[in-house]
Amino acid sequence: EQRFGVAHKEKIKSLKQNVDVLTLSATPIPRTLHMSLLGVRDMSVIETPPEDRQPVQTYVMEYQERVIKEAIMRELLRGGQIYFVHNRVNNIDLVADHIMELVPEAKVLVAHGQMREHDLEMIMLDFIEGKGNVLACTTIIESGLDISNVNTLIVDEADRFGLSQLYQLRGRVGRSEKQAYAYFTYRKEKILSDVAKKRLTAIRDFTELGSGFKIAMRDLEIRGAGNILGPEQHGHILAVGFDMYCRLVQEEVDKQRYGEEFTSEKISPQLELDLDAFIPDAYVSDTELKIELYKRLASANNFSEVKDLELEAEDRYGVAPEPVRNLFRLGRIKVLAQKLGVSSIAQQKGFVHIRFVSGRQISGMVLAELVHEFNRRISFGVAVDLEIKIKAVGEKPQRILNLIIKMLEKLIDLTDKESRDIMELS
Repeated sequence: EQRFGVAHKEKIKSLKQNVDVLTLSATPIPRTLHMSLLGVRDMSVIETPPEDRQPVQTYVMEYQERVIKEAIMRELLRGGQIYFVHNRVNNIDLVADHIMELVPEAKVLVAHGQMREHDLEMIMLDFIEGKGNVLACTTIIESGLDISNVNTLIVDEADRFGLSQLYQLRGRVGRSEKQAYAYFTYRKEKILSDVAKKRLTAIRDFTELGSGFKIAMRDLEIRGAGNILGPEQHGHILAVGFDMYCRLVQEEVDKQRYGEEFTSEKISPQLELDLDAFIPDAYVSDTELKIELYKRLASANNFSEVKDLELEAEDRYGVAPEPVRNLFRLGRIKVLAQKLGVSSIAQQKGFVHIRFVSGRQISGMVLAELVHEFNRRISFGVAVDLEIKIKAVGEKPQRILNLIIKMLEKLIDLTDKESRDIMELS
């Protein structure tokens, strides 16, 4: 996956019609991952690590000679070997000399892609045979070298690398039952870009075995999904309106899969209620985290997702204040309203008006049971489209929300029961 461009992939497909393609990757490129999430491609995830394999202990830090020396010495003392990645051919020999000055016991070999093929082969054979114990190299080792005796990786100027590239490099160590170590370093006192910080934070946080899928998801967030029908493998999500783009692609995919009559467009009920429902700065101060919380709540499709998100927020940020609790109550209402085909819920002059989409019908028996259940606090009308009104004079906002939730839940139960009874009769 990492070494094939779009042109190469399309050329393979063009050799014969109806070609089935199996793509293998530790970290899918953002576009491939995005296509699988949209349903354009199928994806299977292998998460079971080989027996006795241990996670690589990962450190992200400023370049410190003392730490680098200790890391190399520790590996040498246990008879292991080290990769030192410096992705600049013009001064890689100087880096090799610096390592030998730092650790005189080290036998340093140099390998990079501009060497003659025969010379590179001999260097690698010497390294495998133990004639060298430190390999100063470029990212040439990224492409799947498997040497079980190499269990320490040091990457110089790691902020210059892509996230999937960092993950691939880390995968070159820890290929046996021995504990492996990876040091991702950046120049002292260098101001890192926001994107570089996100990459390094991700590689530090996702250290468990089989975390390539999570790494790829984070890469998708950072780089964007790219162009599904063109050569660009990454792109800026926010610049093109990611949610709308995903919705349109998903709709087209579903049409191709299920036919023209199918539509994946969801009803998006309008909620206009007289209450405070937001995330205050005192609860979540970071703007990006706040936006992420809003987006996840907006995309929740069922009660359990809303509940899980609420529990996660309280675990992460503490007990939620009332405006945040109202926000999650609205999330539950939205999920129920979508299921019932509600177009809007609005509070006006002491009543809550629940209006349904055009053509939505509910039997008179169900509505009668609903009126009885709520002690005649509910009335309904069908002037244009079906509408249910709930008396809410003098009620507190929290009680109004709970009443709406309870009423919608009851309506779902009654309509489901009616459908089951009809099925049994037929």
